[in-house]
Amino acid sequence: MDAQAAGSGPPEQGPPRSVLARGLSLLDAFGSADTELTLTELAARTGLPKPTAHRLLAELVRWGGVERTAAGYRLSMRLFVLGHRAPRPRGFREAALPHMEDLYEATHENIHLAVLDGVDTLFLEKVSGRRSMPIISRVGGRLPAYCTATGKLFLALGPPERLDRVLDAGLARHTPHTIVMPGLLRRELARTADRGYAVNREESEPGVSAVAAPILDRRRRVIAALSITGNVCRLDLDRLAPAVRTAALSLSRELARDGAVPPLPRLRLS
Repeated sequence: MDAQAAGSGPPEQGPPRSVLARGLSLLDAFGSADTELTLTELAARTGLPKPTAHRLLAELVRWGGVERTAAGYRLSMRLFVLGHRAPRPRGFREAALPHMEDLYEATHENIHLAVLDGVDTLFLEKVSGRRSMPIISRVGGRLPAYCTATGKLFLALGPPERLDRVLDAGLARHTPHTIVMPGLLRRELARTADRGYAVNREESEPGVSAVAAPILDRRRRVIAALSITGNVCRLDLDRLAPAVRTAALSLSRELARDGAVPPLPRLRLS
């Protein structure tokens, strides 16, 4: 299940106050698995009164950012076009794609490029094909960092306060294999730091496992991650680890040489 869709609801600190922030919160309420939402769902997720949500949605429809449907509302193609005008994410994704395509040709599995967004891992790019196992991830989607291979890298190799924020938010169980005990998660992250790559064994989606390696900047800080994801019965994670580590190291060197770094996402509006 998509993290945003699963955890949606009135923000803990109340709805945003400015008109602009309220309108943007309606756009941000759509999770990566949501094709459309009703007025009631949008009001509940943003904490806005229904009349206010209805009025702002009408403005967004007139602007072209949202479309009316028979059941409610959906995001429009105008947002898709605007998103692809952002230069830095696009440049980073373009640099990563050749490495991702090489990994795909070698494995025929799902290949992800991810960055950290708050306490979630955010998928910037994905390469897959007919032989790849269908999975829930999608470009622009988020999953909790603690139960994904890419996310574990950000927690294991990042500052301690990053993990503290995740633990404070709570460890929800997504599958029977999700690590929900803080002590067990800390031990898993220590192993991740020691070996230099992270694994996810059916922790975010049943039947799906992954192995991920960090992309580093010139200061050796984790700025993104590459992963190979597929069927738990088919993937030998330890055997695939050298391949994803080599690709991540190659991309790290390329970015350092070109002076390119991905943006630090600040996407949540609550």
